Amino acid sequence: MADYSRPHICHCLTRLASVKRNAVVTVYGQRRRTGQEFVDGILRLAGGLVRLGLRNGDVVSIAALNSDLFLEWLLAVALVGGIVAPLNYRWSLKEAKLAMQLVEPVLLVTDETCVSWCIHVKDIDIPSLKWRVLMEESTSTDLANEHNQFLTTKMLKQHALVPSLLTTYAWAPDDAVVICFTSGTTGRPKGVTISHLAFITQSLAKIAVVGYGEDDVYLHTSPLVHIGGLSSAMAMLMVGASHVLLPKFDAVTALQAMEQHCVTCFITVPAMMSDLVSVNRTTKNRAQNSCVRKILNGGGSLSTELLKDAAKIFPRAKLFSAYGMTEACSSLTFMTLYDPTTHESCKATYPLVNRPKQGICVGKPAPHIELMVKLDEDSLRVGKILTRGPHTMLGYWGGHRVVQESGNGAWLDTGDIGTIDEFGNLWLIGRSNGRIKTGGENVYPEEVEAVLLEHPGIVSAVVIGVMDVRLGEMVVACVRLQENWIWSDVENQSSRGSELSSEALKHHCVTQNLTGFKIPKRFVRWEKQFPLTTTGKVKRDEVRREVMSHFQIFTSSL
Repeated sequence: MADYSRPHICHCLTRLASVKRNAVVTVYGQRRRTGQEFVDGILRLAGGLVRLGLRNGDVVSIAALNSDLFLEWLLAVALVGGIVAPLNYRWSLKEAKLAMQLVEPVLLVTDETCVSWCIHVKDIDIPSLKWRVLMEESTSTDLANEHNQFLTTKMLKQHALVPSLLTTYAWAPDDAVVICFTSGTTGRPKGVTISHLAFITQSLAKIAVVGYGEDDVYLHTSPLVHIGGLSSAMAMLMVGASHVLLPKFDAVTALQAMEQHCVTCFITVPAMMSDLVSVNRTTKNRAQNSCVRKILNGGGSLSTELLKDAAKIFPRAKLFSAYGMTEACSSLTFMTLYDPTTHESCKATYPLVNRPKQGICVGKPAPHIELMVKLDEDSLRVGKILTRGPHTMLGYWGGHRVVQESGNGAWLDTGDIGTIDEFGNLWLIGRSNGRIKTGGENVYPEEVEAVLLEHPGIVSAVVIGVMDVRLGEMVVACVRLQENWIWSDVENQSSRGSELSSEALKHHCVTQNLTGFKIPKRFVRWEKQFPLTTTGKVKRDEVRREVMSHFQIFTSSL
C-alpha cells in the first residue's frame, strides 16, 4: 500500500480539480483549460503511460519549449513514479545525446523545435530508449505516420484507463522526480537529482516570502528546463494560480501578454529586465503595467538604474531578488529590492562601518534553510557558503544511481564565498573557483561588479582576470553604458554630466570603499550584450577570450 503521507508534487492536482474546477488555469496561445480539464488531461496521459509500460524510476526526457503540455507531461510522469529529465532546446544534437547517455531515458518527448532529435537519435546512441513521442498532434502527423515508431500525446491518451487521484500516486526510488541539468558554462553539464520534498519545500518558501496566491496570474518567462522556471511553476501549481505560457521569452510578446491577460507576477534575470525596459521605452505611451504586483529577480544583481526603470514601468510591483542554485532546488535567500508602498529602494548597507564593504547583500535565508559560512583559515568573517535542509538535491545522477558529491557531510557546498552579518543577511562575495589572484590577493569578480553597478552610467559589468607578468593576474572590468552616456576616456579629463571614463570609474570604486587591489586596473567599453547561458549567467571564459584577442588594442588606448 502506498504511503500517502510522503510528499508528492501531484498533491496539488486535488486542489486544482476542486477550487479551480471551472476557472481557467492554463493559457497557451488560443488554448485555455480549466482546472478540471487540466487535471483530466494529466490523468489520461498518466493512464496512457502506464498502459505503454512506463515503470517506477524510469526516466523520461522532454525537449520542448514552454507550453501547457510540458506541464502536463511533467506532472503525469511524476504521478506514475517516473523521473523527468528536461533537455535544453538550445543544445546541439551532440549535447542532447551526451545528456541522454548520462540519464538513460526510456522515453523521449519533443515538440517542433527538437523534433529532429527523434529522428537522428539512433538506438545505438541511447540503448535505453524504447519510445519516442511528439508532444503536439500538429507537430507533424505526417511525420508520425511516416515514422511509425513515433507516438503522440493524443495517441497515449486514447483508450487509456483513466486513473483516480485517490489511488494513483507512485514514487521513484529515493523519491526522485526531476533531473535538472546545470547550465554547463564549463565542462559537461551535471544531472542534479531533485526530490518531491525539495520542490514542495521550495514552493512553500516562495509562497511565504513573495506572497503568491490563487488569484495570481503567472507569466512563464523562464524556460521549464531550468530550476528557476520549474520551481516557480511548482509554487504556482500548489496555490492554484493561473498560468500564461509563452513558448520562450521575448520582451515584446511578454509585455503584450501582461496587458492582455492581466498578469500579476513573473520571474526575471537582469538581461530580461533590461529588454523589458528597452522595449517599453520604444512604445508610444510607455505603458505602465499596473496589474503586475510581484517580480522575483534571480541570476544576478539589477543595477541601480535598471531597478529605477523597472519601478517606473511596474509601479505597483514589489521587486524581490533571490540567490540560489540548481543543487538547492532554486532560491536559498530572498530580499526586497523595491516596495511600492514606500516608493523607495530597499538597499542593504554593510553594517560594519569601520570595515571596507565586502560583497553584495542577497538577503536572509528562507524559513526552511540552514546556511553556514565555513571560514577560511586566514579570515575571521569570510568563507565557503554551505547549506543543508530538505531543499538540497539527492545528488548527481550517474549510471542509474545518485551520487552525492559533498565533502561536508550533511552540508552542501554551494561553491560560493561570502559572509553573514550580525542581522542574519548573507553577503555574496563570489565563486570560489572564479577568484582572481592579483599580487597575491584574492579578488572575487561579483564583488567588484556589484560596486560598478551602483554607478548610474553602468547597465551591466563583467570583471575578469587577465594574465599579467608583474601581478600574476590583472583585474579588468568590461562595462556596458546606459543609453545617452558617453565614454570619454581621456586622461585627466573630469567627467561632465553623462560622461564616463576609466578614472571616473576608479574614483567611484574608491568612494564605495572598495579595497585598492580590487579596483580594476583597466576598463573596456563593451558595445554588445554579454554572452549568457540560458539561465542568464555570464560566460566569463568567452568574455575573457574576446578581451585577450584585443588586449593590445585596448591597453594602448587606456
